[in-house]
Amino acid sequence: MMSWIKKHFFRKLTIGIILSAIIFIAGVYLVSFLLGPPKLSTEQNTIYYSQDGQVVGEESGNGSRYWVDLDDISPQLVKAILLAEDQHFYDHNGFDIPRIAGALWTDLKTMSLKEGASTLTQQYARNLYLSFEKTWTRKLQEAFYTIRLEMFYSKDEILEGYLNTIYYGHGAYGVEAASRYFFDKSANELSLAEAAMLAAIPKGPAYYSPFNNMENAKERQKWILGLLRDKKVIDNESFLLATKEKLAFAETVEEKQDKLAPYFLDTVLQEAAGILDLDKEKVRAGGYQIHTTLDINQQKQLEQEVNDVFQERSKIQAGAIAMDPDTGGIHALIGGRDYQNSTFNRAIQAKRMPGSAFKPFLYYAALGNGYTPTTMLMSKPTTFELEDGQVYQPGNYNGYYANEPITLAQALALSDNVYAVKTNLFLGVEKLIDTAQRFGIESKLPKVPSLALGTASISVNEMVTGYGILANGGHDISSHTIEKIVDRNGKTVYERDNAQGEQILDAQRTFILTQLMTGMFDRSLNGYMAVTGSSIADKLTRTYAGKSGTTNSDSWMIGYSPDLVMGIWTGYDDNRPIEKVAEGSYAKNVWAGFMEGAHKHIPPHKFDVPSGVVAVPIDPETGKRATRYCKHSRVMYFKKGTEPKEYCSLHFPDEDGAGEQKDKQKDAEKKGVLKKLFDMLF
Repeated sequence: MMSWIKKHFFRKLTIGIILSAIIFIAGVYLVSFLLGPPKLSTEQNTIYYSQDGQVVGEESGNGSRYWVDLDDISPQLVKAILLAEDQHFYDHNGFDIPRIAGALWTDLKTMSLKEGASTLTQQYARNLYLSFEKTWTRKLQEAFYTIRLEMFYSKDEILEGYLNTIYYGHGAYGVEAASRYFFDKSANELSLAEAAMLAAIPKGPAYYSPFNNMENAKERQKWILGLLRDKKVIDNESFLLATKEKLAFAETVEEKQDKLAPYFLDTVLQEAAGILDLDKEKVRAGGYQIHTTLDINQQKQLEQEVNDVFQERSKIQAGAIAMDPDTGGIHALIGGRDYQNSTFNRAIQAKRMPGSAFKPFLYYAALGNGYTPTTMLMSKPTTFELEDGQVYQPGNYNGYYANEPITLAQALALSDNVYAVKTNLFLGVEKLIDTAQRFGIESKLPKVPSLALGTASISVNEMVTGYGILANGGHDISSHTIEKIVDRNGKTVYERDNAQGEQILDAQRTFILTQLMTGMFDRSLNGYMAVTGSSIADKLTRTYAGKSGTTNSDSWMIGYSPDLVMGIWTGYDDNRPIEKVAEGSYAKNVWAGFMEGAHKHIPPHKFDVPSGVVAVPIDPETGKRATRYCKHSRVMYFKKGTEPKEYCSLHFPDEDGAGEQKDKQKDAEKKGVLKKLFDMLF
């Protein structure tokens, strides 16, 4: 009796499941019928927007779309694509059930959606109406559109539409555009070998385009020719001749046009490909709306400054980034002086030695290990004997030294190399490496004393990000160019969270270092106009913190306000020395002009003073508290409890005036040395 009840129950359950499935499928087909036929073509250009919503770029393609009848396409190309993509296209109703079942079983076992078994109709539906995200929702939508295509259009109509819209990379949509682009002939004029080559590309244009990877393209072409032979479409002789045929590719002429921020848009495309987990060709053809961090005014300002400052005949290159220090959003970027001549992005891809621009990372570490702005070390020619027995003797620019103790504030403003190496050896090289990595420096850093002088190779992007962390008070940021991505259906598939990053630096040390870095523009720090920013100080109307860097073949300037950080590198691609004085000044002049222009539209802000920091007037010469007798004084900041307690007595007047006369003589001597240094630097 129980056995009969169980059989009766399971029979009814099975019938119920079958009936439910039939009703569901019938419902799907009924809804598909009521919705009517979908369009067989649609625009798929990806569009880039600036931060204020203006269109700043669009992936080309409108001029590379040609709709041709199925009869006007090489039969060999049609057969090659069918065999490569969907051998049972004319036999199924949009779904190849055996292939789908096998792929589904693989996906379930691996708990992924990596295995593909899409029919040509499914690919067409996805290309026209959907994004490339690998989710179950997208697969269900794809199935729904596939049913509608198969319901309202003939197989030939679907095939014709597919062949006219499939993306081949390089801005070419459809077989006619691809045929013209790769072989400079129409799709009905292709040889067997050319048809097989074109059939190979849609699987992955970035991977199989002969202009991107000839080896991959030839391998897949041969595989397709093998399919044609195995299916008796061609004979063995035709197969052999086609595999040996030397293809005459068209000479591609890239469309040259002046467009805004081309290096920036390249960076956006690369970033979008990473976010969406797609190759760049699919992003280009995906119909996305990508909202970027680009500030059009700042981009134009940066490009204009480079054009104005650089001599046209000079072959020296540049890479520069302007960034929001609070978010890491890149507002402006140049990767070279002429995008049409070189698309290599020197702001992102190149790595060069930053020279003294690396020193702020060292002095941040020093401030956490007993140093204050008035810590004094001797500045004179010094030979260091290292642990391994080697001897190292760093030198200052053009061999000029103070030949007396100088403060950390002076060492930073004057860019004294001996002070920096002494500090690095005192801290230990590992300390500097660890600190630089906290600032977001990911490049390899050598464990050598000279690392303090910026002898590692680092990108502009890394350096500007590191300075941005200083500018925002020590909060973590990562550079980026994308705020939001919307797919072709209006769905937001990515939106950046710009909440304030984690506090990764000590706020007091960060502020103190920032104030020290304003000293490169401050005449009163030493009183002799010998600080490294003297040549541009008169151009600046606001308070900026910054640091320059110079090697034989590199010139850097990086600096910031509370609202904006900008860094620029200049140099030759082949690392030849920068010998012309004018070329050595390009980085500073571009930086000064850009920062002043960009800040015209930004209300003045001051760096926030954290609690636990005190301000004290200091005599730069002695590093002690200034008195009314000191001719030069500068307000410096200290962690409370570390500020100097002793007042300067060097400048107290003697009864007979000898002290004043001695000061004048000493001033004259120092002015003579520092004037020579100034003349050599500027």
